[in-house]
Amino acid sequence: MLDKEMREPLFDYLEEFYGKIRIFEEKNAGGSRADVIGVVDSNLLGFEIKSDSDSYTRLKTQTRDYDVFCDINFLVIGKTHIKHAEEHIPPYWGILCVYEEKDQVKVEMIQIPGRNPKVSIKKQIEFLWRPELYQIQKWNDLPEYKQKSKQFVRDKIVEKIPEDILKRQMTDLLFERDYEILLEQIKMVKKENRARNKKRRKG
Repeated sequence: MLDKEMREPLFDYLEEFYGKIRIFEEKNAGGSRADVIGVVDSNLLGFEIKSDSDSYTRLKTQTRDYDVFCDINFLVIGKTHIKHAEEHIPPYWGILCVYEEKDQVKVEMIQIPGRNPKVSIKKQIEFLWRPELYQIQKWNDLPEYKQKSKQFVRDKIVEKIPEDILKRQMTDLLFERDYEILLEQIKMVKKENRARNKKRRKG
């Protein structure tokens, strides 16, 4: 099966398995582009797809990048990869196989995943946009840091908020993300910043 043929059956399986899940496709994760990021309560899930026509050439780098950003990771494979897939991933990764059988597409759990020991909350928070960071600041009564960089704000949030609370708030925001509203908010902030900078230069 090809990558594009595997995705819809995979998404249907994930919705049935997890119940409440938000799916993002083609997200930047370090130096890699994650095929699928799933958002569930307090956890980010990573899914790297290797179709029957794909090789393992970049998988070593991809597993390293997924491990920094995701709490639980899966390799999603076509049936031709079943024999050797586990040789190419860490032992705590899961394996899902998507294949056709008797004119039906099936998804099978080949290897149950464990918790990823390498995940970094400092990297996970990079998935949030500035308005989402601001919402976390409001929820936790943190200063606005309007004149500070996005990285400064991220570092302060990670420093001040317990990880279990921050993970829940992050995944809540990602689950409810509305791109149109966020883009409007970003436009407003940029407009305010330009006006503020113009006023400062005049002063």
